[in-house]
Amino acid sequence: MSMPRLSLTLTATALATSLALGSAAALAADGPLRGNIRVVIGSSSTGGDTYQNSAIVVDQLSEALDLNMKVDAVGVSAAYRALDRDPRGNTLMIFHDQAYLGNQYGVEGYKDPFENYIIGPTIAINPGNAYLVPKDSPYQTLDDIIEAVGSGETVRVAIQPGGVSEIGYTALKNAIRIEHPGTEDNLVAVNTGSQADKNQLLFDDQADLINGSVQANEQYTRLPEDDQKAMRFVWLTARHDTLQQANEEGLGQTDRETLLQFVEPNVEVTMGEGENFAFDKEFFFLYNKDMNPEIVEQIDATLEEIYAEGEIQETQKTSFFIPDFMPSDEAQAHLREKADRYAEIIDSIK
Repeated sequence: MSMPRLSLTLTATALATSLALGSAAALAADGPLRGNIRVVIGSSSTGGDTYQNSAIVVDQLSEALDLNMKVDAVGVSAAYRALDRDPRGNTLMIFHDQAYLGNQYGVEGYKDPFENYIIGPTIAINPGNAYLVPKDSPYQTLDDIIEAVGSGETVRVAIQPGGVSEIGYTALKNAIRIEHPGTEDNLVAVNTGSQADKNQLLFDDQADLINGSVQANEQYTRLPEDDQKAMRFVWLTARHDTLQQANEEGLGQTDRETLLQFVEPNVEVTMGEGENFAFDKEFFFLYNKDMNPEIVEQIDATLEEIYAEGEIQETQKTSFFIPDFMPSDEAQAHLREKADRYAEIIDSIK
């Protein structure tokens, strides 16, 4: 008597899950990663995207490897110091593109990550890196801002220097230099710190444009225009194909279709020679340069299994992150190429 199709499917699924869990358990038992694992992040906020993203991945790793792994939001300087002190592998780090951008911008405390650390696997993209204006701003689009700066108006942009916040500002300044040579200095950076600080500058009319994110600022875009805190998106730096992978409902009360209006090709920031700027904010592991390479392999193999199972992708997308697993070797090559590409923009306006 043949087994019903549903039973066959359930049996196959259970077998696949069992094999995956068994393989992960074997990695935990046989791999060099041992004891309590501290995962430091380049942010001191437990409410930001770095912490949220890291927690999703570390929770899954902890379960798969049967190890006690915890995310510690210590900030950039403390994270690097902790990583430098521990070649054993009991301290790992998760950060994003600011790891190399900070070095390229010459920010104190940022060593070249490709020379001083091991670049580990990528884990996700935040497609929500954004630029916003007050809802009652005379600038309806980013094109309006480019034209205004090109005609001599001063536009103040609140950013956190040395990273993902600044690269969009740099690209915008470079686009103005290309389209309206000699006027790019009318775009002025207002250097500040946290997202709350950038928001406050907008509320107090001390900035005309701020860097923000869909996650942090979408709530303000729903306010009525006469509210001092009301904002509008004018630009998301993510690639169109990246944002297209987000859940259809988007985030909050702003669906994906609405957000797609603010990415290329609907918003164009020229890099010259027919190429437009876009930037995906990617998160990845960093390891101590002298860490056992078998730990690199162990984490790669475990994450590969976790992503193959598919559950983590749903969790990430629910939080408006785009799954982006790439094992260490691929991640190193990809991020180095990315760093070299954006270095050209940074150098163009020095």
